[in-house]
This record gives sequence, C-alpha cells and structure tokens, in this order.
Amino acid sequence: MTSKKSAATFKPPSYLKTETRNWMNYVLSEYSLDQHHFRLLTLAAEAWETGQTARETIARDGPVYLDRFNAPRKHPSVSIQAESRIAFAKILRGLDLDVDPPATASRPPALHSNRRD
Repeated sequence: MTSKKSAATFKPPSYLKTETRNWMNYVLSEYSLDQHHFRLLTLAAEAWETGQTARETIARDGPVYLDRFNAPRKHPSVSIQAESRIAFAKILRGLDLDVDPPATASRPPALHSNRRD
C-alpha cells in the first residue's frame, strides 16, 4: 500500500523547461499524488514539451515540405505534435486532474479522487 506524498517529496526533473517545472509544481501543490502518479505527471510534462518543440518546428519550417521528387509531404513534426497532444490529454485524464468543465460541456463528469480539499 502506498501513501500520498506531499509536494515537497516530489521534484520536477531538471531537464524540463522552467515553465513546465512551474506547472508541475502547481499540480503537486494542488493534488495529493502517489509515486506512480508523479511518474505519469512527468510523462505528461514531457509530452507537453515534445508537442511544443514540434509546434515551434512547424512554425519555422511549415507543415509541408517537398520530397526528392518535388511532391508535397506532411512534415514529421505535424504527427509528433498531434501524438503529443493526445498523450498529454490522456495522461491528464488518467490522473484525474481535470478542473470542472463548463456547465454546457457534453463530456463525462470529472473525477475528483486526487483533489486536495
């Protein structure tokens, strides 16, 4: 059986950008997480940063490039960005870190098992 740890127990990895580490610290201060939840949170942060890097690459290079036959092809970063967004959203949903959705939203009710009172 694992016990919930305080935010002081878990520290975001140093290889993450400052903004991402700040977000992780915020989540850690708002939610009680087990070690396996912290690892998932780290994966979510990594997915976020991967998606942001892909977004920057797309902004710089464009979403399409010309191959050796001069045919347009989707830039690989487009798929990387999409996959990272999906991974980030799924991990957050799995961690039950959703805030209450707007009243008009048509989605399943948010889970509140990890929310600190």
